Amino acid sequence: MSIFTGTKVWLSSPHMSGREDKYVNQAFATNWVAPLGPNLDAFELALSNYTQTPYVAALSSGTAALHLALIMLGVGEDDFVLTQSLTFTASANPVRYLGGTPVFIDSEYATWNMCPESLEEAILACLAGQVKTASGVKKAKLPKAIIPVHLFGMPCQMTEITRIAEKYGIPVIEDSAEALGSTYKGRHCGTLSTLGVVSFNGNKIITTSGGGALFSNDKSLIDRAKFLATQARDQAVHYEHSQIGYNYRLSNVLAGIGLGQLEVIEDRVKARRDNFFRYQQELGTQQGITFQEEPSDEFFSNYWLTSILINPKETGGVDAEFIRRKFEERNIETRPVWKPLHTQPVFKDFPYFGNGVAEHIFNRGLCLPSGSNLSFEDFDRIFECFDNIFNTPVLQDLQPAKYYLSA
Repeated sequence: MSIFTGTKVWLSSPHMSGREDKYVNQAFATNWVAPLGPNLDAFELALSNYTQTPYVAALSSGTAALHLALIMLGVGEDDFVLTQSLTFTASANPVRYLGGTPVFIDSEYATWNMCPESLEEAILACLAGQVKTASGVKKAKLPKAIIPVHLFGMPCQMTEITRIAEKYGIPVIEDSAEALGSTYKGRHCGTLSTLGVVSFNGNKIITTSGGGALFSNDKSLIDRAKFLATQARDQAVHYEHSQIGYNYRLSNVLAGIGLGQLEVIEDRVKARRDNFFRYQQELGTQQGITFQEEPSDEFFSNYWLTSILINPKETGGVDAEFIRRKFEERNIETRPVWKPLHTQPVFKDFPYFGNGVAEHIFNRGLCLPSGSNLSFEDFDRIFECFDNIFNTPVLQDLQPAKYYLSA
């Protein structure tokens, strides 16, 4: 079969283990297909044991978990929330659900994550009344929360971020949507701060089809999150509601998928890391290609996605978009890294602090196929495509993609 017409190689597809069936079938056999049930309780306990964090709420999505985390911290109209710019839009959308003002923070090159220096600069500007709120008014106020993101599974520089947060008394919400199985200094990402969020979307390292979870060492926060996530129903025989709630709990059926997935998470992490090291071995000597990789042994990435930077000045004109198109021609999915949120149309008028690192990573970055179910044949196609690209004579007049930023 021609590499141009072969079965599609996906960026990160769901990977079922076969262990999910018994839990899902049990839910149907016992008619526990309602939102709550024994699978959900067991899944929360299994997540708690795996991450070594005492309190967990399994929810309908990572976005729901982040929304509830912000509510737990009292974020409201015109409150500042400092969040990473180089991330998916779901990291900032819940801030706007609550009327808050996202303040976007640049990345640093070591991890591609939140830059501690830009973070502190933003905090000082907020305290000095130099930052406009969403309503267009400058107010001197302490930010309500900091949301660093463990991008593509790579842990942030949490020691510095936590030091700065504690210095000013600002709680931290870790967006660990992509980082289940990653650790920093031996502790699981998502458990290093006031609240942590993970995602079980279909493309994540383990999946419940759609789902997420909220972690905390504070029982009162998780208890309240669960209360709000079940429509804030008060204790009464009838349906009594004294505040607004949400329909955010994970279903018992989907929690069954999660139980089966969680049984093989160590295998999934190993497979993703093996993918990274294979790419590094094959491409590590290619001029102009560098990897997002662990800065030291304090960082343990699940390498949910293997991501590279391409310098066209060193590759004979080959850039990230050229590689993406060539792979697409061969039915292999790659993806640009996240477009920085402060450059997105919906967030363009919100404050940003940084030096253009996020834009630079976006312009040169590419995410490679990284699923734990990639086959030897898939890798043969991937590396054959790379060979074809880099064995082509120097390319002339290559133009950057129209979505590239000026940085």
